Amino acid sequence: MSQTTSEQISTTLVLPYLNHAVRMYEAGYASRGDIDAAMRFGCGYPAGPLTVLDEIGLDVVRDGLAARFAETGDSLHKPAELLEKLLADGRLGKSSGRGFYTYEGGDVVVDGETPNADDTPTMRHEIATVGVVGTGTMASGIAQVFAQAGYDVIVVGRTDDKVAGVRAFIDKGLSRAVEKGKLEESAKEATLARLTPATSREALADADLVVEAIAEDLEIKLELFRDLDRIVKQGAILSTTTSSLPIARLAEATGRPEWVIGMHFFNPAAVMKLVEVVTTPLTSAEVDETVRALSAKVGKVAVSCGDRAGFIVNCLLFPYLNDAVKLHEQGLALEAIDEAIREQAGLPMGPFQLLDVVGNDVSLAIQQELHAEFQEPGFTPAPALEKVVADGHLGRKTKKGFHDYS
Repeated sequence: MSQTTSEQISTTLVLPYLNHAVRMYEAGYASRGDIDAAMRFGCGYPAGPLTVLDEIGLDVVRDGLAARFAETGDSLHKPAELLEKLLADGRLGKSSGRGFYTYEGGDVVVDGETPNADDTPTMRHEIATVGVVGTGTMASGIAQVFAQAGYDVIVVGRTDDKVAGVRAFIDKGLSRAVEKGKLEESAKEATLARLTPATSREALADADLVVEAIAEDLEIKLELFRDLDRIVKQGAILSTTTSSLPIARLAEATGRPEWVIGMHFFNPAAVMKLVEVVTTPLTSAEVDETVRALSAKVGKVAVSCGDRAGFIVNCLLFPYLNDAVKLHEQGLALEAIDEAIREQAGLPMGPFQLLDVVGNDVSLAIQQELHAEFQEPGFTPAPALEKVVADGHLGRKTKKGFHDYS
């Protein structure tokens, strides 16, 4: 593959992603720092999209998008109005000392949007005991995060075997850390001792925070939240790890919507640093602040956003992955696309490698949610993505996806 072709592939996929990030910021959905932190800590990207824009140059990105828009007519390629406004103000990015951030000598410096010490969240509600509902990989990882951070954790599952599986999962991970010299045996035992298994939701009665990590099915989650509202003491925070379902619907199923919030951990939860803290219009400001402070206490980076499909990370990531599939449909080899993104954009994985890791069924479901919410024609799931799912080629978990792992 020629260097020019590699650059063209990277530009074709990266510019709409950057434009989407500008529109997200322009709409006031999330702060510049949270948008950038979300993609750094949620995807392992070397820099967030608004930082990348400043480095490339807002004029260069605007011109590249304008050329794409003239070619495709796709509204997703039309330069965001904020790009035009910043350029009109002479804010070209790092080269001019001002873009989305402010620079002196090439370094980011404090400006009017920089958070200060007063913005640091504090615990407005005491959290001593955490309940985790679910026994899958995500639930197990979340239980480990809180137990390692010193919290008593009640793990609720349907059967004794499933709950025992959570402890075994955590034990296995901690034992590997001990073998590698990253953890003391005493710390492992202390973490495991903080876990309390339960097969009845009634065990959550005195929990200060409950984290739901069950099947991504709205009806199942609604039934759970109705039951949690009945069982869990007043003054406890009820949270969900959903990545795509409306949190407001879960809040409405309770008599305490102000106490309901999203805590979207990333898999594997024990390793990934990001937590998207998702508020509904009814979420209490003190609950929001407490969850952000708690996330920091357990070693996570919290970013704030509102209750809409995709939140920050998925809303930026999956349209880009979908675009990569569409590019492949035009005849470009997926290996060439993966290589171009790694080499030119400096991302840790090519889009097809990442699709196979996430699971093509999961990716399709998220893209369908985004398309349904935003009604953006460019978000229509790529036919090739629909086909691999229909064929049962879901990625690494089935040994075959876009790549073959057999």
